[in-house]
Amino acid sequence: MRIVECVPNFSEGRDLEKIKLITDAMSAVSDVSLLDVDPGADTNRTVVTIVGNPDSVIEAAFQGIKMASHVLDMRTHRGEHARMGATDVCPFVPVRDVTMEDCVQFSHQLAKRVGDELGISVYMYEHSATTPKRSNLATVRAGEYEGMSQKLKLSEWKPDYGPDELNITAGVTAIGAREFLIAYNVNLNTQSKSIATDIALDLREMGRNKRDPKTNKFIRDENGVPIKRPGKLKDVKAVGWYIDEYSVAQISMNLVNYNVTPVHIAFEETRIEARKRGVRVTGSELVGLIPLNAMLDAGRYYLKKQKRSTGIPESDLIHIAVKSLGLDELAPFNAQEKIIEYRIGNRFGDLSNLSIVDFADETSRESAAPGGGSVSAAAGVMGSALSAMVANLTFGKKKWEPLYNDMCRISVDSQIIKDLLLTLIDEDTQAFNKVMDAFRIPAKSDKEKVEKEKAIEAANKYATEIPFKVLKTCSQILPLAFEAAEKGNPNSISDAGVAGEMAHAGAHGAALNVKINLNGIHDKTFVDKMNLETENILDNVNGNLIKLRKLVSGKLISD
Repeated sequence: MRIVECVPNFSEGRDLEKIKLITDAMSAVSDVSLLDVDPGADTNRTVVTIVGNPDSVIEAAFQGIKMASHVLDMRTHRGEHARMGATDVCPFVPVRDVTMEDCVQFSHQLAKRVGDELGISVYMYEHSATTPKRSNLATVRAGEYEGMSQKLKLSEWKPDYGPDELNITAGVTAIGAREFLIAYNVNLNTQSKSIATDIALDLREMGRNKRDPKTNKFIRDENGVPIKRPGKLKDVKAVGWYIDEYSVAQISMNLVNYNVTPVHIAFEETRIEARKRGVRVTGSELVGLIPLNAMLDAGRYYLKKQKRSTGIPESDLIHIAVKSLGLDELAPFNAQEKIIEYRIGNRFGDLSNLSIVDFADETSRESAAPGGGSVSAAAGVMGSALSAMVANLTFGKKKWEPLYNDMCRISVDSQIIKDLLLTLIDEDTQAFNKVMDAFRIPAKSDKEKVEKEKAIEAANKYATEIPFKVLKTCSQILPLAFEAAEKGNPNSISDAGVAGEMAHAGAHGAALNVKINLNGIHDKTFVDKMNLETENILDNVNGNLIKLRKLVSGKLISD
């Protein structure tokens, strides 16, 4: 599922009724989750966080900007935060299956609509900037609302979208794309703010002012500006402070790009700097949300240091991350509340979240779905799970240490396949339901009949592509099961064999669903292509199963 985050900042933090009008307009868009609304009275500004699929988020952002332009008047706005418009900034942030390039495209799509339909001048900033000069938001916003009327007339500040004249009530909006920002605090076993500040200066990218070793005075450039000594962590802002509520000092960090400096690296570098000063890191806390991948990467990092398997279930990786980072020191860590993907909803669908008993009961009922496609995906799930298990049982003994990288790779790949097939259990049933919906479309006129036929054809193709995806995914399990049987714990050789049998069953079951769905498709090119590719994959699956059976049987007999 493609997920994008959008964090529009509105120039109103005191009138809760106006804020609600804006957020209601955004949350009224389907398939969008309103995660957070954070108004500030002193700044007179509200930060809103929404997530969802790109199209829905773009629409929700537009509706929020539109409502803000109706209910807010920049001529009367006063607050401590710099601002230039009713919707001051609106950044897109990639979360899952979305690239930064995608977010740049989304930002320009929204900006054009805001300029064309709402008559608001728009500057693109950060990754979306059309010139290097405009990448820095502070530069774009310089002069604020009061100076924008004159700024818009300057040739070098012609807006990227919208009119060259100021919208006097809505002002100017900056729209862009940026990385996910993680607000992260590391706890110390001291109440000394000065120690925390000293650590923060050595960690943050900006670093600290250089000093002359003889005089201890700042070293300055020819303009009298202190020269900086860069800190250890790129794309990190940090300060030290004392938290009275917990009676501890903290290093408070903004990880501007967690792909450059991940949470676990920030934590470990803080530990190193703390030990130099005779203090100890006791834990940490997240302020706001964190992407799932950031937590999974942290879990894998600590498992690698322990020489344990990294190919374990998602929930286990999160548990390792929480305990290793001490994220539950000050308060319980609730993954469902803190991880952005979990706030949106279940990672898997209704069927895959059923117990085995309930899934079997649901399948056995007189309704046609879930049917063979979903059951085939479920068979593949069990095959990939067993493949991961055999690899994970090949740890903990000295004789298996040379196999560490191979077993990690097998278990990680098996977990990825398992999670994909879990989503396909539900997607196959959804595809069948789309076919049924297409057949229910009323068609009285000739035009309606043509449109209905197109809808049925498209639904049948989709219903074919899903089991084909199950077939391809199940086929990837067999080589992993073979390698697990060949190199892994010999006591689990039969489990590797069963992994292959389940993968084979899932692949053949999916192929049957491909073939029956092809019967309802008129596009001969599509049908011929799918038939050929299906047969080729099945030949490969059959060959791999024969090899696996021979290997497993030989080892069982010799043992």
